[in-house]
Amino acid sequence: MAFAFSPLLNGSALDQGYFDMYNLDFPAAHQQFQQWMSTHPQDPMGPASDAAAWLFGEFDRLHVIDVQLFADQSRFDNRQRLTPDPTVRKSFDDRADQADRLADAALQRNPKDTNALYVKTVICGMRSDYALMIDKRDIAALNLSKQASAFSRQALAINPTLYDAYLATGVENYMLSLKSAPVRWILNLTGANTDREEGIRLLRLTAAKGHYLAPFARMMLAVAALRDNRPQEAKDILGALSKEFPQNTLYRRELTRIP
Repeated sequence: MAFAFSPLLNGSALDQGYFDMYNLDFPAAHQQFQQWMSTHPQDPMGPASDAAAWLFGEFDRLHVIDVQLFADQSRFDNRQRLTPDPTVRKSFDDRADQADRLADAALQRNPKDTNALYVKTVICGMRSDYALMIDKRDIAALNLSKQASAFSRQALAINPTLYDAYLATGVENYMLSLKSAPVRWILNLTGANTDREEGIRLLRLTAAKGHYLAPFARMMLAVAALRDNRPQEAKDILGALSKEFPQNTLYRRELTRIP
């Protein structure tokens, strides 16, 4: 499946920050997000986005974002707990907490504030990613993932065109669907989403119509393509991402590893 580039990531400081982040230029991303925070001090998207830059920067340093790792269940299950940079961790936690406070304040003023609900979705999702990929705290990651999905459903019930919000439930469904049948049965009892086809559908929706999270959804679809033995589709997705974000060496590195 072919996806268009992300022309919307070239307008505001917030847009530019995400473009820089996907281009692995994290200092530039932080600068753009801090500029947004200075001019929009009540907007929780500012600190949430800066938290994302801290998280993705740490993932890049630790080589966490590895398409082959996600595509190989045995490797993923046997991954090692990593050692985070304590300064980066504090910066991530501080920004995530700041975004949470601003989102909670916005929801006090208006319980149907979709921007605030989306930020709650993103913060829970990023905390889940940190717990899963760095701390290897799978149960904590699962609980945070379920919280992210719950917030996304609240946001989408108000605004179904908030396409980035579909990513949380898409990732939860897809990643948990890869577990064994007995594990999926137990996860379903806990309220987790484990429907593979629904996960793929939501990832495709975010990839095609999303804004800030479309590139991430596209990368997850490359993972799905590799798992389903469709290497050319994975190459096409990663090749398009590499052209869109030419400074991102991750995409080029992953391309060379696909037979």
